[in-house]
Amino acid sequence: MFSVVFSVFYQYQSSRHSVATSGGASPIIVFKWLALLTFVLLASLTLNACSHSASDKDITHFDESPPDNIAETENNHSDRINSDRINIISPDWGNAATLTAMGHAPIATGDIRVWDRWVGRPSLPASTTDIGIRYQPNAELIAQLPVDMVIDNYFYEHARSLYGDVPAESVMFAAKGEIATWADYTEPTRALGALIENPKLAEDYIVQSQKEISRAGVKLQQRYPKIKKFAVVQFIDANNMRMYVDNSLFKVALDQMDEELMVLGKGNAWGFFPIRMKDLAQLDDETCLLIIDPMSPITKAEIEDSLIWQRLSYGDNRCMAQLPPVWIYGGMSSLVSLANNLSTAALKGGATL
Repeated sequence: MFSVVFSVFYQYQSSRHSVATSGGASPIIVFKWLALLTFVLLASLTLNACSHSASDKDITHFDESPPDNIAETENNHSDRINSDRINIISPDWGNAATLTAMGHAPIATGDIRVWDRWVGRPSLPASTTDIGIRYQPNAELIAQLPVDMVIDNYFYEHARSLYGDVPAESVMFAAKGEIATWADYTEPTRALGALIENPKLAEDYIVQSQKEISRAGVKLQQRYPKIKKFAVVQFIDANNMRMYVDNSLFKVALDQMDEELMVLGKGNAWGFFPIRMKDLAQLDDETCLLIIDPMSPITKAEIEDSLIWQRLSYGDNRCMAQLPPVWIYGGMSSLVSLANNLSTAALKGGATL
């Protein structure tokens, strides 16, 4: 610091001597050099004080426990708390919905933007990541997620290479024979419980689901005691539809509700039989037709304008109801959703009048 001041002072004296030899010191020059000397002196004192303050702070910080260590300890503690939870990704909506209903929602699934339109309940947590198209998920996005396991089924096995080293397991909700049974849905649910290392969670959910479906059946019978037979369809367009038959989840849900599923053919691997609108005439007048959403407004308008539909007289001489969406290729959660939807549906026409 003193070397700086001496340097400035030396330059001032040299300047003063130069001015003196040229005819006298200018008051302006003297004032400028004095002001500069004062500024340098104050700045030097300030820097020296800051230096001592920073040095003292560093010594104190070294003696105390570093804040970074505290944060690191808290993060490690958080990791220990969450380490027991297995993070699942499932491109399959049946597994994703059942895991969510069980209380162990996947951290990611696909096509979330249309989940409400095709699956409905249960609702996914807001934190669930959308990995894109279910059939071709986003590999780059998956690589950024803290995933421990992928749960899919044979329909999605082609995409397993996108998951890198993450293990993948297959769980399929489907009928093993020509007629779907309760076991076809309880066994995969238990498989999910085993994979997430929480078999009790799955077992409790199975018991809870069976009770809920039975209560829904009682509620439906109290509201519409004369209706015992149901046919289930989903429109492809105004003239073509899928009729869900004995190897579909509708058979299992209606059996648990003590109701009867009416069919017009043998189902394919997906549990439905393709029919046309005129084929509905083969159903007897006591059968209530259930139409599963979604249905586009255009298709609905075309159906209402159809002469065949008008002749069938659903909603007047024949019973019918339009139900909210349920994931038709889903698991236990789909059975529960269907039962609850049916128990609160407004049936109209036929024996309900």
